[in-house]
Amino acid sequence: MKFYSTNNKEVRLSVKEAVIKGLASDNGLFMPEVIPVLPESFFKNIEQRELPEIAFEVLKPFFTPDIPENKFLEIVQGAFTFDIPLKNIENSISVLELFHGPTSAFKDVGARFLARVLSWFVKDLDREVYVLAATSGDTGGAVANGFYNVEGVKVVVLYPSGMVSERQEKQFTTLGNNISALEIKGTFDDCQKLVKGAFLDEELNSKLFLTSANSINIARLLPQMVYYFYAYAWLKNKNSDLVVSVPSGNFGNLTAGVIAYKMGLPVNRFVAATNINDVVPQYLETGKYTPRTSVQTLANAMDVGDPSNFVRLLDVFGGDREQMNRLISGYVVDDKTIKKTIKDVYDNTGYVLDPHGACAYTALKALKKNPAEGVFLATAHPAKFPKVVEEQTGKTIPVPEEMKKFMSRNKQSFVMNPSSTELKKFLMK
Repeated sequence: MKFYSTNNKEVRLSVKEAVIKGLASDNGLFMPEVIPVLPESFFKNIEQRELPEIAFEVLKPFFTPDIPENKFLEIVQGAFTFDIPLKNIENSISVLELFHGPTSAFKDVGARFLARVLSWFVKDLDREVYVLAATSGDTGGAVANGFYNVEGVKVVVLYPSGMVSERQEKQFTTLGNNISALEIKGTFDDCQKLVKGAFLDEELNSKLFLTSANSINIARLLPQMVYYFYAYAWLKNKNSDLVVSVPSGNFGNLTAGVIAYKMGLPVNRFVAATNINDVVPQYLETGKYTPRTSVQTLANAMDVGDPSNFVRLLDVFGGDREQMNRLISGYVVDDKTIKKTIKDVYDNTGYVLDPHGACAYTALKALKKNPAEGVFLATAHPAKFPKVVEEQTGKTIPVPEEMKKFMSRNKQSFVMNPSSTELKKFLMK
């Protein structure tokens, strides 16, 4: 399969070229030339399939035969090694827990898959690859740990100083070896602009082999489709409309869900749940897309004022907002409501939400109509946000063993202004 830039559909690249480049030369994002529809036979017994088997069938059309099928099966089996359970917490509402991977965040899915795919694609290159990743929370840890000690790859994580939790920060600033962390004195949007600017710098790219590990990289985004199919497998016999609520920041997660829908996933509606950084819900309501400086909130991984993957959403719908509105609803949740939701859900059900899951739950409750079956995504372990979660629940949140090991390590980061010149100097050095 070939992949085109959202800025120029005439130029077609192989999946290998698209993954290695990360971002197209014209600043567009890569999209598959066709979204294949899965056969009915795939859905007939999907509830009997294991997660890696579902992943193999869903992703195979995009990555084979560029990657031989036997090798691709190894990649999938190596990436999807942890459980993604669906838990019912109240009548017709279930939570898909995406935080059981090595860094306790949903981004483990895409990052582990990307690391293995990229490692296969660059094995014959004669120079090291530099992976750049901007993070507003969980991407940094997932990418850093996914690529840790991968031969021939160096990772540089850029993050906004003081805007990620300590537990998130420790997961990518304490590794060393082939992982470097740049603490940017600015917002996540500044970090994202620096990464995109580096890809467009001709001198830098002539001397270094740069690629991206954010969801702008198509091999980070596509594997996120898999857990939507997996959730459907859990609910296949419910015989009711399915509504999925997605906590949304850079909109890669929702875009993956929409592509899954185009492949045949039986979803009646998606809910794009945001914090007060609401540029996409505003677009859905008014038709005007007005990016702006992001605002810091309790759901920090969603603090994005100009979501990169919005152009992919537009592309999937051919720029037709009415068509987008038929499938996607937007809903905005402020910090006060996040706190109240965490408290109320714990008091009523005993279930502990993180701030991002609280946004998705709130939006689902507001927009789902009975008798539809509702699923919301829990994208990060609540132990990553101890202050707000423990204040609202009155409960000490147990820290997963995988997360504990980072807390005793020393932070190693380089503080930097949001300057493309400074970033260029750092990378060249």
